[in-house]
Amino acid sequence: MSQGLSKMLQSIDGNNIEMRIAYQCAPLLAGLKPSNLLMLRSRELVCVQHLLKKAGISYFIVAQEKEKAAVLLYNKKQLEKYMEQECVAEGLCRMGYEDLSLGRVLYVFRVHYEAFLRGEGDFPHEMGFLLGYPVEDVEGFIRNGGENSLYTGDWKVYDNLTEKLQLFSKFEVARESLLGMVSAGTGIVEIMRNKRLQQPVA
Repeated sequence: MSQGLSKMLQSIDGNNIEMRIAYQCAPLLAGLKPSNLLMLRSRELVCVQHLLKKAGISYFIVAQEKEKAAVLLYNKKQLEKYMEQECVAEGLCRMGYEDLSLGRVLYVFRVHYEAFLRGEGDFPHEMGFLLGYPVEDVEGFIRNGGENSLYTGDWKVYDNLTEKLQLFSKFEVARESLLGMVSAGTGIVEIMRNKRLQQPVA
């Protein structure tokens, strides 16, 4: 972690929702990853939903308890493209998924995840797919029971370490950049609006 990012993290106000979105979801916001998981206090959920709608960011509430909530933020086109890969589809089928449409997968995952949180089921490893992790790392994690990884960054790496280290470095740059913008007064809505304006018209 760079010194600049470390200093920014130390200065994050735990009540500043936009700073936490910028940090937790920078890879998604920067277009480097199809999705990210955002952890919130349950009382913040309504405010965050309003913010995400204004920013044009897709989201799905994967779990909500009395005090905490977990929300998947995602780029619908990117996540659907990722899930259309044959190896991802095969992995989901092995996990018992029959309907592989994004909406249905999200719904079934929520059922599995809530059962896990209640202590009534195993951890749903399909979360790795919904977070857009490389298939080889999702499968490596499952095969090894989370042990024997080559490296632990945003996820545990089991193959192509050099490539993943380069990607993690890009994630760090994105976090530092987005945290800098938000701390300087640029909101998530404005950041996403400017990003769309900069995209070439097809």
